[in-house]
Amino acid sequence: MADEKSRAGRNFYGDADILTYLEETHLGKPAPFDDVFRSAGDNEIPTIMVGKSEGKFVGMLLKLAGAKKVVEVGTLAGYSACWIASHLPEDGHLYTFENDPHHAQVATANLKQANLWHKVTILVGPALNNLPSIEEHGPFDAVFLDADKENYHRYTEWAVSHTKTGGLLLGDNSFLFGELVSRQVEAAVNMRKFHELASRYYDCANIPTPDGLLLGVKRSPM
Repeated sequence: MADEKSRAGRNFYGDADILTYLEETHLGKPAPFDDVFRSAGDNEIPTIMVGKSEGKFVGMLLKLAGAKKVVEVGTLAGYSACWIASHLPEDGHLYTFENDPHHAQVATANLKQANLWHKVTILVGPALNNLPSIEEHGPFDAVFLDADKENYHRYTEWAVSHTKTGGLLLGDNSFLFGELVSRQVEAAVNMRKFHELASRYYDCANIPTPDGLLLGVKRSPM
């Protein structure tokens, strides 16, 4: 029993052999969208997108929820957008926001190459400024956040007003690179605001991916 407890308390996520085996078993080799994953580094885009298993996990969650209209904040090279769009029905649509025009250009090419462009609209510029432009298409089934961490709480304020009851809120990097509760810098303070705001309006759990993934299901209005 003691040995079982000690094993349960260990973190095996950093074991490269385990990760490689699981990715190859459950995603295949090559995995879907591997070329998109590589394209970030090839195009001098920061390689800070979700991991391969996390990308598929987000897509599967959306499919399980029956999501058709999804919002993503933070496109980068389009890797997570590919996973999301591939799990939407043919009449589904993803609205994804990217501040950097170069990133958006690479993502557009990747989505076209993956034959998913017909399901996606990329809006270029600050998301806080551009989110109102899609409100006529709401309410939305899910919002996925993977952009500037200091504004997660502001994106969530928007999501609360524009996602349906039962809709999903997903927030990557919810551990804030291990600094969620240890620092008082703006990003940490605002990420805590994000968690607290999300828990007020959504039934939440935090998935222990390498840097955390918040999952929330929007409650019925009081």
